[in-house]
Amino acid sequence: MIWKISKEFDFCYGHRVWSQQLDAEFSLSGCLACRHLHGHQGKIIIFLQSDKLENGMVTDFNHLNWFKLFLDATLDHKFIIDIHDPLFDTLLPHFKDKQNLITHESGYQTPDLSFIKDEPSHIFEMYEGYIIVDFVPTSENISTWLMEIIQKKMRKLNVEVSHVEFLETPKSRSIVYK
Repeated sequence: MIWKISKEFDFCYGHRVWSQQLDAEFSLSGCLACRHLHGHQGKIIIFLQSDKLENGMVTDFNHLNWFKLFLDATLDHKFIIDIHDPLFDTLLPHFKDKQNLITHESGYQTPDLSFIKDEPSHIFEMYEGYIIVDFVPTSENISTWLMEIIQKKMRKLNVEVSHVEFLETPKSRSIVYK
């Protein structure tokens, strides 16, 4: 037997899909709205599975509390930007040389705010809102990135992530399977 459980998490984020291309035959317009800076009320659903139960459970739902903390501290009300985005230099002019970035274990970077400590507070606040990744932040890529983070942590409990659903909007989702 295989048992599965799931838990949902919500967070707000912004992004820009600079690589968006549309075929007007299918999209009914050539509007490349996802190339604009925009935000979402995202939802991620994590599906865990195991072929054995520990204390009658795949794992305790509380074993995902760390992920809520990660979302709140890392992604909630932040702007996810691809380091290769052609607008990177425009949006992060103090970091256009792509130096003075702090690399985090979970596969993203943030501006080193000590580098701009003498800037006005509104500049500091702008830069503290950026999460820099090495991929175009589509829902498919974000769900893959988050699944890798979750899987790495849950392996310590011998629990597998079977798949992750990521809802960019209530009607648009991506699903990535292990």
